[in-house]
Amino acid sequence: MYGKQFSACIQGIHGVLVEVETDLSNGLPLVSIIGLPDSAIRESVERVRSAIKNCGFTFPAQRVTINLAPADLRKEGSAFDLAIAIGILVTSDQLVFPEQESFLLLGELALDGNLRPVPGVLSMVDVARQRGLKAVIVPLENAAEAALVEGMDVYGIRHMRDLLHVSEQMTIADRLATIAGVEISDPATTEKEKEKKKENRANLNVASMQQEEGVQKFNMHIPGQPDIQVRVLSPTDRACVAEHSTAVQIDHPQRMEGEQFEHDPAYTKSAAEQVANPTSVKQVHSPSKRSSGSDPRHHIQLAPHLFVRKSQAHTYAIEPTMIEDYADVFGQQHVKRALTIAASGMHNIMLIGPPGTGKTMLIKRLPTILPPLTDEEALEVTKILSVAGRLKDSGNMLMRKRPFRSPHHSITASALIGGGAIPKPGEVSLAHQGILFLDEFPEFPRTILELLRQPLEDHEIHISRSRAVFTFPANILLAVSMNPCPCGFAGSRHPLHPCTCTDAKIARYRAKISGPLLDRIDLQIEVPRPSERELQASAVAAAADGNDSSSMRERVLRVHKLQLERYRAIGIHWNSQLSGKWLRQYAPLTTAANTLLDTAFEQLGMSMRARDRILKLARTIADLEEQEQIDAVHIAEAIQYRQLDRG
Repeated sequence: MYGKQFSACIQGIHGVLVEVETDLSNGLPLVSIIGLPDSAIRESVERVRSAIKNCGFTFPAQRVTINLAPADLRKEGSAFDLAIAIGILVTSDQLVFPEQESFLLLGELALDGNLRPVPGVLSMVDVARQRGLKAVIVPLENAAEAALVEGMDVYGIRHMRDLLHVSEQMTIADRLATIAGVEISDPATTEKEKEKKKENRANLNVASMQQEEGVQKFNMHIPGQPDIQVRVLSPTDRACVAEHSTAVQIDHPQRMEGEQFEHDPAYTKSAAEQVANPTSVKQVHSPSKRSSGSDPRHHIQLAPHLFVRKSQAHTYAIEPTMIEDYADVFGQQHVKRALTIAASGMHNIMLIGPPGTGKTMLIKRLPTILPPLTDEEALEVTKILSVAGRLKDSGNMLMRKRPFRSPHHSITASALIGGGAIPKPGEVSLAHQGILFLDEFPEFPRTILELLRQPLEDHEIHISRSRAVFTFPANILLAVSMNPCPCGFAGSRHPLHPCTCTDAKIARYRAKISGPLLDRIDLQIEVPRPSERELQASAVAAAADGNDSSSMRERVLRVHKLQLERYRAIGIHWNSQLSGKWLRQYAPLTTAANTLLDTAFEQLGMSMRARDRILKLARTIADLEEQEQIDAVHIAEAIQYRQLDRG
């Protein structure tokens, strides 16, 4: 017998639809799972076996073959448990699931049949919708996440028995309790019915006591071979066997119309009829002619578990009230200007200065001025969090706030970029469409920093394995901070802490950052120690000069809206994403601006990459000034922000 269900797995951050094929055949009881499963999937056999038995069903004593197609794709995780269990029950004719071709099944099974949540549900449900499936059954904890995908009916269940009608659940529970000798109270049962059940059970006990257990011996007539002893079952044991036999009924394709077999389980008499009323035994029809009242199969009932979507406004993660504000930072007006430019065009930025000048404080307030995620960006960011298993921290809502990631400098390469036997997203991908903040930049190992070169250029990460290549998005705003020297006080004019580093020490310290990586950082800003006069002046005029978070955010939102409209036809969102002919088309220069850029290119020994990045930066500066054409003053400001450019 053959059956097919649909489940899914994750490859990168995208879902892949998987067909879970089940075949039952005669042979020794054995379960085989094929199709490149990992250890978690192979171990699902024992979880599924226990869950089926503890839910009142019978695990088939046959050869069970489960194929996960496509067979050449490596699969991992425990999300296939529910599909495997439903496939076995449907194929063994214990469960009826008429619309299985349009359902996606996801969930990990506990040994008692409870469903546990799994990661990556959003991506898997999205690919199921694209492939034409109409509904999905998931653990209740994943229902809100699955409901983020429009056009899919979502059914959230806590236990595998929730798939059945309430009356069928009580039938299974009562059968289990009868065998175990435990009374199950059903609110719908009348007092007379309860009394009748007790009377039947008493009769059964009396009958079992009246007949003693016996042993029948068989002589094999072989010299030296003892007699074979066979125990005669008591009526109670026969009742248990009868109940077990009627739980599973298998169709016989060779059966002719009206033909009957003595050993057919469909004709097994119930225990109550054998003991209480032996003369009232009725013939049971064959499985092909079972009536609805005598059909032992259970029908899946999903209507009570349909997850009702909330309004779209409530599916977004609400941004918290801003506690941190740029008004808290005294002085550093030129740094706030640079941060506004970086946020407006998604440009990479580096802050250099002695300890205690506010570098970390300034960068940690950068999320307060960034625009919210667009619908497309929000779905992509939420998928990444779902695959990484971090979406539950946000309440299973569609993310609207741009991510901010700040890993420690002891991070490994796979944790930063992504990796593993089956790669998972790293910190760079978790910061997609947001900020990756690397504090104390030179303290990171150089081999780790060099891994950032390709993602900063291509805005995506490719991780190759023997069987597949995984791609993760990596469109980030890289924000870094560093001291000017090992002691931290070079050029600070601090009266008590003069710099003690030699020129050779400073050169070795800064050499930890390679030229190609530094070339990809658009703004390199010095953050000096502010004077007492600057502190007193900024304390009075923090909000009046428009350098608080609210005022800066208004300017950033205006520029971001302008970019969305300008680049709608080419599918990009930021000035920093311009390249090639699009950069020349959307960044027109005046004659004076072109002359200044050419002169700086020759005299400063810039690379072509640095030249293009200056042009993108000037485009953002011109947008802040609400000018369509880039002038010389915009080019000059962009050049002076590259203070550590080595050419």
